[in-house]
Amino acid sequence: MKVVDQFPHRVRVDEHVLIPMRDGIHLAARCWIPEDADKEPVPAILEYIPYRKRDLTRARDAINHPYLAGHGYACIRVDMRGSGDSEGVLTDEYTEAELSDGEQAIEWIAAQPWCDGSVGMMGISWGGFNALQIAARRPPALGAVVAVCATDDTYVDNMHYMGGCLLGDNLSEATTMFAFNSLPPDPELVGDKWRDLWMQRLSGSGLWLLKWLEHQWRDEYWRATSVSEDYGAIDAPVMAVSGWADGYSNAVFRLIKHLQCPRLGLVGPWSHRYPHFGFPGPAIGFLQEVLRWFDHWLKKSDTGVEREPLLRAWMQDPARPQHAVYDTRPGRWVAEYEWPSQRVEIQRFWFGRSSLDREPDYQSEPSPMSIQSPLSLGLFAGKWCSSDAATPDLPGDQRQEDGGALVFESEALPEPLEMLGMATVELEVEANRPVAMVAVRLSDVFPDGATTRVTYGLLNLAHRDGHAEPKAVEPGERYRVKLPLNGVAQRFSEGHRLRLSISTSYFPLAWPPPEPTQLVIYPAGCLLHLPVRPERSEDAELRNFDEPEGAPPLDRVSRHPPQENWRVIRNLASDESVLEVVRHDGHMFIDEIDLDMRRRTQEWYSYVAEDFSSVRGETYTIRGLARDDWSTEVRTRTVLTSDPNDFHVTAELDAYEGGVRVYSDNWQHKVPRRLV
Repeated sequence: MKVVDQFPHRVRVDEHVLIPMRDGIHLAARCWIPEDADKEPVPAILEYIPYRKRDLTRARDAINHPYLAGHGYACIRVDMRGSGDSEGVLTDEYTEAELSDGEQAIEWIAAQPWCDGSVGMMGISWGGFNALQIAARRPPALGAVVAVCATDDTYVDNMHYMGGCLLGDNLSEATTMFAFNSLPPDPELVGDKWRDLWMQRLSGSGLWLLKWLEHQWRDEYWRATSVSEDYGAIDAPVMAVSGWADGYSNAVFRLIKHLQCPRLGLVGPWSHRYPHFGFPGPAIGFLQEVLRWFDHWLKKSDTGVEREPLLRAWMQDPARPQHAVYDTRPGRWVAEYEWPSQRVEIQRFWFGRSSLDREPDYQSEPSPMSIQSPLSLGLFAGKWCSSDAATPDLPGDQRQEDGGALVFESEALPEPLEMLGMATVELEVEANRPVAMVAVRLSDVFPDGATTRVTYGLLNLAHRDGHAEPKAVEPGERYRVKLPLNGVAQRFSEGHRLRLSISTSYFPLAWPPPEPTQLVIYPAGCLLHLPVRPERSEDAELRNFDEPEGAPPLDRVSRHPPQENWRVIRNLASDESVLEVVRHDGHMFIDEIDLDMRRRTQEWYSYVAEDFSSVRGETYTIRGLARDDWSTEVRTRTVLTSDPNDFHVTAELDAYEGGVRVYSDNWQHKVPRRLV
């Protein structure tokens, strides 16, 4: 990344600003304000998240916000209620209090003497979610949104459920928030009341995993936070951004299709990161694109964004499986000026006896095929949402997984084929249990057999008619279902083959069904619908993205280097298999605030033999903050297990001040399975 330290505007930084809410709570903000803004007010950009402005996001903020402020924006980074240095208690994602607070923060920002009354919102993940949700409430000052790695539907495309299947990331994300919600504010900023605020959080935030498990269907809990319920409510222009290694790329396609306001879609090869930090590469000059967007809509400068293609996407070239991590994904940028694009044609592949055929064989109907996958299928699937593709959390060579699946493969392609969008698999299937999972993977098979997963999809057959009111499967009854695969842009080379793999489990990416399940597939009634995009010479003339730029990075000292790893452990004596995930973010010292910060997370996902009731997820976290004679540490442990009827949750929370435990809590709950 190119470091820029000279900008059109000199910037002052206000480390701790309090924004009053109508109920008496104060939100804490860190502000980067152009020094001349008091005389010549500027638009503002709000980033509104719970991830601690003081320390946790300080390094990222140091690169982003001074850069944008230096180009003439007041950048306001706000800790949500109950997080960081803000008052109150954070009890869940996307609550009414959160969204109301966000509206009030926008109103407060717009009224400041350094603001010209126009506000934009920019955010990744949670910050992208609430940017869309607040935009749907239409606060008068909100003029534009940049939503990165976010979704329009918190049930269909979030870390909780996919196709009606419980995701492993549900436990992982609950663990993240369990740890962060338990950390104290910084006494250097909030004063002597820091301990009282800390105790309020420890006792009041709760165990979010329970809430998410209690809403296994797409009920009002999810509808209330999904802007897909009324796309027309959003009138502020939206730039929607994601990456193919992220978990939220599907939302970009839906947003540019359904929103009625000005909008742009951008999808690169990246994981769950801002694109100027994009990994796998290539990263792009995303902050320059953000400036073009906000300059146009907030400063009313003609930057040409209204003449941009509706969708820019990174068409990935074939890439051999790289031990679950890629530095870069080769490819090129392509563009469409409408979506759905009339240039994308659906090509159909019929199922044969283990084949994918361009034409159906009406002369010899293939016999039914059955599959009951081992629980081991999925240990090499990677993560639903790659949080950082520098770590080995992407899928490896699919030949390790295909032995437990039904495999349908095309002939070698006579010429290259490129897809853009969401493929759909149409299946004629029956199951022998009331709850059954179908996991489908589409892979690129190299001439030597190396196999790279391109995309995948999941479906709980009880959700075959929708997620609001699932219906148990009638064992032995034949169903016709459609299963969408995650959207992607991918080139398949001449001589390569397309492989479709079908399995009945995919743990730990998704929690398995209550009992071992056998599926019967009727190939004669099955199809792959592939969105094929012909090459377009005009793509070579697209405007090039600039190289990544940012303000000077934060000065940090590493006390202990980060350690990140994924390990699959197989005990042949006990027939136990474990996926161990280690995320030791290191022990860092932040000089400018004289703060030591420690973060460590470990996760274990295990099972024994083919015992579905032995499936287990366990997480353990340590978070520590220290300065001089002040030190705090929080440890959490969460265990999720299940039997055919219930989920079982056990959790522990221990908080320490100066090495002495000052708070402890325990949870033990049973949540009935509802056709999951």
